[in-house]
Formats: sequence, C-alpha cells, structure tokens
Amino acid sequence: MLFFRGENIAMSEVIGFELRGRLAIITIDNPPVNALGLEVRQGLIRQVDRASLDEKVAAIVLIGLGRTFPAGADIREFDKPVQEPHLLSIIDHWDTIEKPIIAAIHGTALGGGLELALGCHFRVSAQAAMFGTPEVKLGIFPGAAGTQRLPRVAGLEHALELIVLGEPISAMKAFQYGIVDQIIEGDLLDGAISFAEKILEEKMPRRVSSQPKQGIGSPDDFKDIIQKYRDLASRKMRGQDSPHQALASVVDGLEMPYEQAVIKDRERFPICKDSDQSKALRYAFFAEREASKIPGVGKNISARAITNGGVIGLGTMGQGIVMCFANAGIPVQVLESSQEAIENGIKNIKQNYQGMVDRGRISDQEMVNCLDLISTSTDYSAVADSDLIIEAVFENLELKKDIFSKLDSVVKKGTVLATNTSYMDINQIASVTSRPEDIIGLHFFVPAQVMKMLEVVRTKYSSNEAIATGMGLAKIFKKVGGVAGVSHGFVANRSRAPMVREANFLVEEGASPAQIDKVLRDFGMPMGVLAVSDMSGLDVSWRMRKSLSHLHDDEERYPYLADRLCEMGRLGRKTESGWYTYGEGGTVPIPDPQVDIIAQEVAIETGIERRQISDSEIADRCLFAAVNEGAKILEEGIAYRASDIDIMWQYGFGFPRWRGGIMYHADKTGLPNVLQKVEEFYSVHGKLWKPSELLKNLVASGSSFTQG
Repeated sequence: MLFFRGENIAMSEVIGFELRGRLAIITIDNPPVNALGLEVRQGLIRQVDRASLDEKVAAIVLIGLGRTFPAGADIREFDKPVQEPHLLSIIDHWDTIEKPIIAAIHGTALGGGLELALGCHFRVSAQAAMFGTPEVKLGIFPGAAGTQRLPRVAGLEHALELIVLGEPISAMKAFQYGIVDQIIEGDLLDGAISFAEKILEEKMPRRVSSQPKQGIGSPDDFKDIIQKYRDLASRKMRGQDSPHQALASVVDGLEMPYEQAVIKDRERFPICKDSDQSKALRYAFFAEREASKIPGVGKNISARAITNGGVIGLGTMGQGIVMCFANAGIPVQVLESSQEAIENGIKNIKQNYQGMVDRGRISDQEMVNCLDLISTSTDYSAVADSDLIIEAVFENLELKKDIFSKLDSVVKKGTVLATNTSYMDINQIASVTSRPEDIIGLHFFVPAQVMKMLEVVRTKYSSNEAIATGMGLAKIFKKVGGVAGVSHGFVANRSRAPMVREANFLVEEGASPAQIDKVLRDFGMPMGVLAVSDMSGLDVSWRMRKSLSHLHDDEERYPYLADRLCEMGRLGRKTESGWYTYGEGGTVPIPDPQVDIIAQEVAIETGIERRQISDSEIADRCLFAAVNEGAKILEEGIAYRASDIDIMWQYGFGFPRWRGGIMYHADKTGLPNVLQKVEEFYSVHGKLWKPSELLKNLVASGSSFTQG
C-alpha cells in the first residue's frame, strides 16, 4: 500500500491531484487493479491538463494507488460503444505537453497500462513490477499505439517478443530493454520524485515514444526477425489470428509514418475485437476467474496454512507433485515403500531439474535450492507433521484406502489429506478415516510440474476449509483450480472419456488413427487423441476397464480393439507401438498398417461393418460425445458451471482457448444442431449416445450452456 503526504489534495472520483513543490503528483485509485475505465480516462486527461496549465508545476508524476499501476483496460467495456477520451487520444495528447510526465510503476503495467506508461515521457519502476502486452490472449492487439510506440522504445525484436507472444517480463528485463529508465529501491513515490527533480535539474529533454514519426526502419531491414515471430506465433498459438494481426500492426509501423499506422490500427482493431475468436478468448478470461468462486466457500472461509507438504509415492505423478512443492519453495517430505523406489524417483527428479537448467529455465543454484527442500523416508511417521499430504500411488482402491487409514493414525489433526486419483470414488477413501471432512481429491494432469490445471475434488464429507485449502494450493503452485464432485473420472476425465471412446470405435469402423488425429489437430487440439493415448500408455485405461468389468452394461458397446492392442503388447510409446509405431526411444507417431489389419479382424469378430468415414463425422462424434457427457455432468451437479468444464479442457487437455471450451463451442455451433447429431448417433450407435436431459431442455427453451 502506498501513502502520500501533503495537505493540498483535490480528488476526482478516481484521480487525485497533489502539489509537491514544483511537482504535480497524480494518483489513480480505481481498485482492485486501477483498470482504465471511462472515469479513469476522463480524470487523467483533466488532471494532467490541469498540471500542464499550472505555472507552479514543472513536472508531473503519475502513480497508481493500492496494489498496482493500471493493469490494463476495463474488459467490461469491450462490448460497449467506444467513449472518448479513448486511451489513444490521451497518449497522443500527452506528446504535446511540454512538461515531463513520469510514470511510477508498481504491480503490473499490462496492456493499456503499459501503453499509458509509454505515453509518459519517462518511466521508473519498483523492483517487483511486471510489464507486458497480453492483448493477443484476448484475441486483440495493443490498440492504443502500443504496436507503434513499443518498437521505438525497446527495439523491434524486444517489442515483438512482448506484443506477439503476450508474456510479461520483469522490471529488470524492462530496464534492459529500455522500457524503464530507472528501477527504484525503497519507496516508489520518493524515488519517482527524486528522478523528476534530477531530470529538471539536468534539463533532460522529454522522450516522446511516437518519435521518430517515420519509424525505425523498413520491413526489409528486419525480415529475419519478423519471420522468426511469425513462425513462433504459428507454433505457439496455432490457429489463433490475433498474434498475426499484432505482427501486421507492427509491420505497418515500419511501412508508414506513425499517424498513418495508427489510423490503420483503428481500422484493424474493431475487426479483431468483434471476431468469434476474441469473444471466445474473453469468455475464457472470465471463466477462469469464475472457477475460483465456490458455492459455500466465501471470503469468510480461510484456507489452512501450508508451510510443509507430504507426497506418498514417487512414480511419474508423484515426482511431478514433489517438484510442484519444491518449485513453490515449500519443504516436502516424500514417503515410498522402499529405498530403491526412492532412489529411482529422486534420480528422475534430478534429471528433470537438470533439463530445466540446460534449457536456461532455472539456474544451477535454483536447482540446488529446490532439491534441498525434498526429504525422503519409508516411515509414515516422517509425514506426521505435514500440513497437506498428497497420495500419488497407482490406481488401486484398496491400496489407497490402506494408505489413508495409516495416515489417519499418525498425522496431526487439521492436516488436509488428498488423493491424486483420476477417477476413483474418494468417498470410499475418506470413509476409512476418522477425519473425512479433511479428505479431498487433488487431480493433477501429466506432467504435474508443467500442466496448469488442478482439479479439486469435493467429497460428500469435505469441509469448506479443506476445499479452500485445495484451491489455495492451486494458486501457490501457479495453477488454475477448478472444483468437481465425485463421479467416475470427476469432471475433466469423465467429460473427455467419450472423445477417446469414439476415436477407438471410429478406428474399428474404418477410420485410421492418423485421420482421426489430423481432424482433431486441425480443429486446434495440440495432439490427436490417439497419439495422447499412446503417450500416456494404453495399459492405463486397459487396467481400469478390467477392474470395472463387473459393472459393464451389456447394452453398451465395448472397445474391443483397444483391449486387443494391449493384449498384443502394444501399450504405446513405452513399447514402441500402440495406435502408432515408434522408433527406439522415439516420440513421433508413425502410422502403422498393422493397426488397420488388427481393426479389420476385430470388426469381423464383433460384427462391425467397416466403411469410409468422413472428417466431419469424426469431428462430430468426438466433440459432441464430450458435450453430451458434459451436459450430464452438469445435470448431476458434479460441476458447478459449464465454464468450469471449459477451463478444465483448456488447461488440462489443451483445448484451444480461441474456441472458448468444449461447452462454449457447442453453444457457438448451436445446441439444436448438437442435439440433432446426438440423436442421430443415438439411433445408430445405441445407449452410450443417449441425449442428456439438460441438452434437450436447453434446446426446448432456447437457452445455452454458457450464455447466461
């Protein structure tokens, strides 16, 4: 929190004005993030003009109150008519003000916040501040001349890094890029005042970021850099338009003077803003924030403190979870059944960290610091004082129940006990303890230390405090938390399972794995569904099917081909063959004619007539099967909101954010069209396609999953 001393303060609703000798201190107070809404913009132009006309003022310091400098535009205004003063009008107007304007930045100067700072003549920053232009993640580009001014200030390559990729940078990097003139140690306002006095004393000329008006060169001067970021945009945000529109805007600034480039921006920007992709990305932005709102868990419910953690099991998933704790700076005690298992697990963790060092993601010292936080044992008493313990052994219900019973007998009161199971009944696990209210699910996605989604599973016993603690852990781990109820596969895996099911069936019916995966990749998925199955291991689902075989409904079609591949030892990448074949140690799926032969054999045995299958049928069956299941999940109250399902698909499975999510995509397709296809497939393929009652009701009422 920043405090300002002085007697002569005149406040508008959100913009403050204070004289400090020959300096005007203009403050922005629009909590929580000082968004640049209409009232802020009106106040800024009024108060800066006031300072520019005041003979007692020699320089102006602009600073945000509360936790941040303006963190961007007010996204709620995007769907409303533009009202002046536009941020661009303010920034261009400040070019004409002869008195130096100094932006004093703390918190996050993102998007419009960074553009506002670029409109000032100098910029000073707190050490912990962050800078960026994340607009491409909302389907737009910096629309207040950021694409024109940032290259003039930071150089083209640094500007493209920020504008095209949309990732924030630190204050130190911003200083190195020339965006920040000085990093302030200690009180930011005092430092900004000292900086202002210095430039007045030294009579330093103002630095106007629209200069030189003719630009910094031609596209031919930078063709390699431009192509580099065009390729990066295509690879990192495949199918998304906004990075390419942002790049085109920057290139305009190389081909024409500032004023003309800005006019071209004003033509391009509304086209981007009104596009289906931008609407989907803005939906995703708000859906992510909505996911943190849990019924019954208000601000009066506090998460329990996590000063140390425990992990049971050092398999692949356990290793990743241990790294999550260490990466967050939390000491973690690991429990395994043998010293050999501990040694193998720690060896893999060290290799993972070394890979991060080799790729320049962390330093050698950071690796050492993380490894120093990890302790190991084979004795349950080692985790007795842990604040939160995550069980991550293989999927065997009796084993998990035994582990939780042992933990219950040794762990201190108040510890949250979590299981990482991806589909088992956590109510049964909780029931073997004397503290079922402290039991939750924490379903990580593979690899746990990388994937951003964390599914927090609420049992029928879980307390609000335990759920709040699980959601709090997601934030600590820099993940997105979403709450699910108990059902087979919870929300994420349960809603995705029908996609996998249909892909399996489609191969039996005549499609090739490569055709199916190409359709889904062309749709925007990062990998095809069958290539993902090979990567995860086909035996994982095979074991689950065998363990639940006594529950199988004979009226429901069974994936015999998937079982046959496993029976033949084709378990995926780890055996160098599955739906595809792989070279020794290979990761690239190679179409295998043998799979077609096996599929033909299974089809003959099971009476399936093979045929040519269109790409459109593949897309409809894979996607609408998931939508129908998502609707059933909502019917049963397993998910709170359709948008929660969408967030899990985005961060758990890589569903393209520019499509909004699987349920949002259904709304955009038109629920009557979805229901028509579901009913068509139901008539052909039977019980597994029975239409959701919620889906039918929404169509009958003209409603939707995600549009209110």
